[in-house]
Amino acid sequence: MPFDRGSFSFTMFELAGDIPEDFAKLFLPHKAGTLDSVTSEPQVGWVTGKHLLDTNIDETTIVRGGAYTLTLRQAVRKIPASLLNALCQREEQVFLAANPGRDYVSSKDRKKIREDVMERHINKMPPALSGIPMVLEPHSKLLYLGASSQTQIDLFIDQFYRAVKIEPLQLTPALILDREFQTVPAQIPILELTGSPAAQVEPQIGRDFLTWLLYYAEKTGKITIGNNEFDIMIEAPLLLTGDGEAHGSQEATIKNGDSPLRSAEVKAALSVGKKLRKAKIALTRDDNSVWSGTFDADNFAFGSFKLPESEEMHPDEVFADRIRALGDFREAWIEYFKIFAKAMLEEFDNTQDALRQWIKDREAI
Repeated sequence: MPFDRGSFSFTMFELAGDIPEDFAKLFLPHKAGTLDSVTSEPQVGWVTGKHLLDTNIDETTIVRGGAYTLTLRQAVRKIPASLLNALCQREEQVFLAANPGRDYVSSKDRKKIREDVMERHINKMPPALSGIPMVLEPHSKLLYLGASSQTQIDLFIDQFYRAVKIEPLQLTPALILDREFQTVPAQIPILELTGSPAAQVEPQIGRDFLTWLLYYAEKTGKITIGNNEFDIMIEAPLLLTGDGEAHGSQEATIKNGDSPLRSAEVKAALSVGKKLRKAKIALTRDDNSVWSGTFDADNFAFGSFKLPESEEMHPDEVFADRIRALGDFREAWIEYFKIFAKAMLEEFDNTQDALRQWIKDREAI
């Protein structure tokens, strides 16, 4: 499971209901099938968090470090493209040899040959396995999903609901705004960085947040939660995206490894109204803990994410420590978003003017 060690991609969720006492049993009717039953059609089912072949799901096998760990496994048999093409070409030559006078294979015959090749050879191929891991903290009802693509997220939500009949709610601007401010994203004004509004289909509050976060990071970056002080930094690579034709080229990618604080490219992109869509972030705490990774503002998802080093020795204790670190990061990330949302709701004109002035005044080389 990627949450055990190293870097990983993830999204954050909350459960919309209480966890049933027979939680583990609910997944049994939906567990992954045998490998022998895998065909060319994708097979989806649940396995434990141990490995992709462990379908022995019960309260003892899915609990680790006080959390539930499960993986949604996908299995399919595929013939590699180069092998499939070679097999089809061989059969086409056989076909031509068996049909004197024919100097080519029609599209209809070519299709039939391909289907026959697939049918004869598909079961000789080993199943290709992939998994979407999840960690669920039962007391807080917080869930971490080891995926960042919308396709994987949608698949997970559908399969989780089928098993448990509880909807996982992804941590998004909409969820935070509803819970903390009793409002919706449509009520948040749209940042216009140039003073010349351009046509825009819909608000991109995630991009406004990440752009504001770059401003906030350069101005102070600090927040306090309990007895701890956190600081945020935004680093390259950066992806800035425009909203309309008035902004010229729609995307600007800054791959310079140096801090974007002095980047002429960033200043130029911001000056024409582009907003941050993706960036590398680094969150530090005053006890020298560091969280770092990339943030996708549109999907509110994280990639290549690294947690603070654990001082524990036992694997289960290391795992529990890493999940606690994820919880600390989650709390800080929500706090940054709350500061942004409050500024946008209560002091929008001042906030927008401050960002415009910041763009105008920021140094660049």
